[in-house]
Amino acid sequence: MYLTLFSIFFYSFAGSWIPAPVESANILAVETIGAKSHWNFMSSILRALVEKGHNVTVFTPFTDGNRENYTEVSTSTGDMTFLEMDIKDLMDTFDGPISVIRYMSRISRSICDLVYENSKMKEVLANTPTDFDIVIIEPIFSECVSYLALKLNLPLIYVTALPTMGIMERINTGDMSNLAVVANNLAKFGVPKTFFQRTSNLAIFISCTIIRMYNELIMKFTAPREYDLHAPIPPSLVFVNRHFTIEPASPTSSNVVEIGGIHLNLKATKKLPKDILDFIEQSPHGVVYFTLGSTVKMTSLPDHIKKALIDALAQIPQRVLWKYEDEIENLPKNFMIKKWLPQHEILLHPNVKLFISHGGISGLYEAIDAGVPILGFPICGDQPKNIENLVNAGTAISMDILSITKDAFLKNVLELLNNEKYMENAKTASKIFKDRPMSPASQVVYWTEYVLRHKGASHLRSHAMNLSWYQYYLLDVIALILVFIIVVVFLSYRAFISISKSFSKYSRNTKSKSD
Repeated sequence: MYLTLFSIFFYSFAGSWIPAPVESANILAVETIGAKSHWNFMSSILRALVEKGHNVTVFTPFTDGNRENYTEVSTSTGDMTFLEMDIKDLMDTFDGPISVIRYMSRISRSICDLVYENSKMKEVLANTPTDFDIVIIEPIFSECVSYLALKLNLPLIYVTALPTMGIMERINTGDMSNLAVVANNLAKFGVPKTFFQRTSNLAIFISCTIIRMYNELIMKFTAPREYDLHAPIPPSLVFVNRHFTIEPASPTSSNVVEIGGIHLNLKATKKLPKDILDFIEQSPHGVVYFTLGSTVKMTSLPDHIKKALIDALAQIPQRVLWKYEDEIENLPKNFMIKKWLPQHEILLHPNVKLFISHGGISGLYEAIDAGVPILGFPICGDQPKNIENLVNAGTAISMDILSITKDAFLKNVLELLNNEKYMENAKTASKIFKDRPMSPASQVVYWTEYVLRHKGASHLRSHAMNLSWYQYYLLDVIALILVFIIVVVFLSYRAFISISKSFSKYSRNTKSKSD
């Protein structure tokens, strides 16, 4: 009897702390960026929700195929996808922060046009009230993406595949990171340690913000769209592909949830193909894995660079697995080349000793998860910052791929292979990376359902969303203080002049009387 009463009391009390389950929700998702790494992040989030029983309809340039509770609509177009690009074209297009912002702010509205002009999306927008319960979308350098949630009157969740939001952070969350502490995602340094780096960080922020706002304003006037007629709405929540093994710890807003490495938790590890497995396991000295990801075409590297890479790696005792799109004449005996390689599975093999990478955030999480040191060849975007953060952590070395020499490359490869500190630091980072109170997939499910339970969870949004830019930066307060100081100085000056004149007059009068 007492046990029964205790059980009733316990479960009644405990049940008050357990959130009510959310019934199967209908989720509308849009992937705006035509890059595989961005889609890997978004698709992992959607997979977590589907496996929890929610229904997902997603507009994406990368279709994987429909399945139970999951429907895809293709938005694929060659103009908006970044796959196997010429390395020089890529580096010219994204040559520095200003070039990146100019390019991305120009195409952002084109991406919105592409999505909103899709025939299936037109049906969704015309069908109001809608059957969907929430919108999940990757933001770009325009607020036009929020029009979808606004039109359907639904809560909005943003998904950011980069570890930081950069100049869009203030727009997305209301707050922004301290520029003296957190480097812009387009900076070439991990942490602004010096006066020059802090100044550079501020310059990147100001110049890129002005360019984005200017381009947005010009395009609104020269090519107005339906979504320009409506004020953008802020997201209820932002899922960010961040973890402090790569991105240094920093304050975050209440509506920001860090889920870095989610694609690892939901990715079923497959068996390696037999030829690759044999190649790895039959290497007594271990294996070096080399790839520049899906965006860069390795064959587009200049011939003298390819020769330097091959000649250097031919001299090491380790075997080399290289993702390469073509055949190579006179391939060294310690090489295996493939057009595609199962990256995560390869990195998890204990015989892999080094990862040579461009610094894409997804691949870096896979290397950290496996505890493998990295030789970085950052090319554009957030890659220089990502690699530099790992250099600061003692797990990587960074090089410029277009200016390398055989000797310099070989020296760094041997340093990473032979100096045990890099492997030790990589194993430490792996332990930190895996030490979490709950998996990223569980976080996605919990917080998405939280937003649904609380009708958009507006209480998570910072009051900063209600402030204009000059109020947020306290410019009105600073202006008042400056005016006060100027008035005090002016009155003090006038008082001083008046006292000086009076004293001078008194002195003259006194002198006249004495005479």
